[in-house]
Amino acid sequence: MKLTIGDEWTATVTGEPLSITPRFDFWDLTVSITTYASVEERGRFLLDTFGSHPWLWDTPDELHFDRVSRNLVGAEFQIAVGSADAEDWARVPATPLVHPGGLRADEARDFRLEVTTELCRAPADSELTCLRDLDVLDEALEARIGIASDVALLVQQGTVVGWSLTDPARYLTTGFAVPDEAPPAPATRLLLTECLDLLTTPWLDEVRRRDPAALAGLRDLHHRLRDQREDRHRIDALTMKIADLMADYGNR
Repeated sequence: MKLTIGDEWTATVTGEPLSITPRFDFWDLTVSITTYASVEERGRFLLDTFGSHPWLWDTPDELHFDRVSRNLVGAEFQIAVGSADAEDWARVPATPLVHPGGLRADEARDFRLEVTTELCRAPADSELTCLRDLDVLDEALEARIGIASDVALLVQQGTVVGWSLTDPARYLTTGFAVPDEAPPAPATRLLLTECLDLLTTPWLDEVRRRDPAALAGLRDLHHRLRDQREDRHRIDALTMKIADLMADYGNR
């Protein structure tokens, strides 16, 4: 299967997905499928690969390919800043099922993969789906290509129109740290949903306007994150982002 990605750039689906564990860095709302563990290693990785790369203040979604084999060797996606409403979430199709596979670039040149604009959240945030736009939901999907564990590219009429992350709580981490191998605690799943509610709904705007009720909710969420004893690695990933908001708004 041949896919169009970005600015009319194409790749062919192969049989082998990446074996790298995804990292959901909640502080900057990115999902990374990469092996580098430091800023220096990331710099070398970018030099050794081609694809959709960041450049200065330009921050597209990233797909990285080996210069020799042209195979996909890494990816990084940004969680869409626009959150669709519940009616649109319900329109995200359940089919087709994910077909595991990698990608091989049809030619070795750079391209630009625009970030998605719409976030659709499944019930209890069991899956996050980021779409190019909501028009994608007006037609059936042609394929879901699982490029790594629980990460899939969504394909419509041969074009990549979005991506999804299943069980995002499992992959919560900070920076370059590998996620905890143990399953998430039930409390972590609930707190992830509350944190996403804060960041992707009008609640955040109300916090920025210093609405008393919104600020009280922020303080309560921060308190419960600090008091949660189980699953601290994932909880710390959530707390960092909420603590930033507390520093800017909650303590004034």
